[in-house]
Amino acid sequence: MARISAGIATSHVPAIGAAIDLGKTQDEYWAPIFQGYEFVKKWIKDNTPDVVILAYNDHASALMLDIVPTFAIGFADTFQSADEGWGRRPVPLVHNHIDLAAHVAEQLVIDEFDITIINEMDVDHGLTVPLSLMFGQVEEWPCKVIPLAVNVTQFPTPSGERCWKLGEAIRNAVKTFPEDLDVQVWGTGGMSHQLQGTRAGLINKEFDNRFLDLLAHEPEELATWTRLKYLREAGTEGIELIMWLIMRASLGYGVEELHRFYRVPASNTAVGHVVYQARS
Repeated sequence: MARISAGIATSHVPAIGAAIDLGKTQDEYWAPIFQGYEFVKKWIKDNTPDVVILAYNDHASALMLDIVPTFAIGFADTFQSADEGWGRRPVPLVHNHIDLAAHVAEQLVIDEFDITIINEMDVDHGLTVPLSLMFGQVEEWPCKVIPLAVNVTQFPTPSGERCWKLGEAIRNAVKTFPEDLDVQVWGTGGMSHQLQGTRAGLINKEFDNRFLDLLAHEPEELATWTRLKYLREAGTEGIELIMWLIMRASLGYGVEELHRFYRVPASNTAVGHVVYQARS
């Protein structure tokens, strides 16, 4: 039977992808950020999963204002990197695990999540930057990836509690898949940042580190935080952190924190990253 063995969370700053693609990872500005990912790049070589279920948000690349699903699962065989206005990132095609994606989608509906099925879409930096940070520059990704798009860009967004329940439902779905698969769940986005308005440039280190403290061992509190709290404390784009709760809930309550990293700033964002090993 399939099992969720680990969870990873990371910011997905688009400028990080550009730094990788343009060979700037060792520049004075970028080197300290990429140093924070050296642990996971080594760790994942010995812990490469068969499949990653990757929670991210589309940035108006595939999901525009006319259609904004709250939760959507990618159902194509492959997904290519989106052109976000400066060409497609030079990264490999993302290969889906259709059988597991179908099973998860069916079980989510049974658990009363009205998941949207997307049969064709490109994936933007929200998905490709995390893959690059973990696996580096490769000719093909070493595992299959199921894209799980979460609306954190248009009101109304889901609550942290709803994302927590989604993570629990994903955990239950994976456990009932009959094939022997090693699955990881990744949550992306955040940390605190705001891109517009009078508070543009906002970064809240205290909030971010409190979030990281609670995420490992007291995540139930995070599930109660309101959307308004994220807006006030972490900025308009800080709401992306609810996608980390999907990852965390999918692991169950007992985890081992293998790695934690926090850096301010990368572009105009606070960068966070954790690696958790599931205990059960």
